[in-house]
Order: sequence, then C-alpha cells, then structure tokens
Amino acid sequence: MNESMRVVAYNIIEFEKELLAKANAKVHDLTLISNGLNLNTIHYAKGKEVVIVSERDLLDRSLLDALREIGVKKIITRSTTLDHIDISYASVLKLHVANTPSQDKSPENIAVQTIVNLNNWDKKTCLGDACYCSFNCDSKNDINKQL
Repeated sequence: MNESMRVVAYNIIEFEKELLAKANAKVHDLTLISNGLNLNTIHYAKGKEVVIVSERDLLDRSLLDALREIGVKKIITRSTTLDHIDISYASVLKLHVANTPSQDKSPENIAVQTIVNLNNWDKKTCLGDACYCSFNCDSKNDINKQL
C-alpha cells in the first residue's frame, strides 16, 4: 500500500467502533464519531480524503458541494442502499462513491467490507461491485483493458 488514507466515519454506533478498528488494523488514519454528517458536523471531515457514512446520513447537493470544497474525494456508505446519496451529482463532482454490497449484512462483515474498500482505493484498485462512480477513473480503465 502507498500511505494510509485520512478518513472520518460518521454516525458510528458504539458497537461499530471496535469492529472498524479491528478491521482497519491501524492501517488508515481513521477517526470515528457518533455525530451524523451534515453541514454542522462537516468540519470533522476537513483534511480527510474519505468520509464513511451510514444510510442515516443524507448527502444531497449542498452537502456534496461542501465535502468537495474541503477536499473530500471519496465516500463509502456502510449500507447496500444508495438512496441517501445524490449519486448523479457526486459523479458530476468526480467524487468516488462505494457501498458494502455483500449478502452478509452482519456488522462484522460491513466493517470488513468498508476497510477493504479503503485498502483497494489505497492500492489504486477498482472496487468492482462496490463501486458506484459513473465516470471512468484510472482503476476502471485498467480493469476494462484486462477484460
């Protein structure tokens, strides 16, 4: 891996802290907070490349604009659903978006999938089924060349 990614995870429930910390294994600079992501709490994401959210966080145009303005480039949701994220606008802003698509919805597996997404981004590897970017990035282009 290159270097650790700077990440803040919002809307963390107490039991998720240990699961994410264990899955992370001190690889990424991971800040875990219980607050939801909104315009009043966005300051926690300043200086971070990645935000991790839950389906309880509504990422509309104004919040996506604000995230982009402070330098966030990637978003991971700890859910299979993407209804809470304006995906088409995120693509306009060239924000990478990923989810946790596994059939196994256990909290342990969601934590592992979240960190796997971070690791793959860190290695510049395409996230496959977890990727919801509608634009072509270098990782997607590399995968398409191999097909």
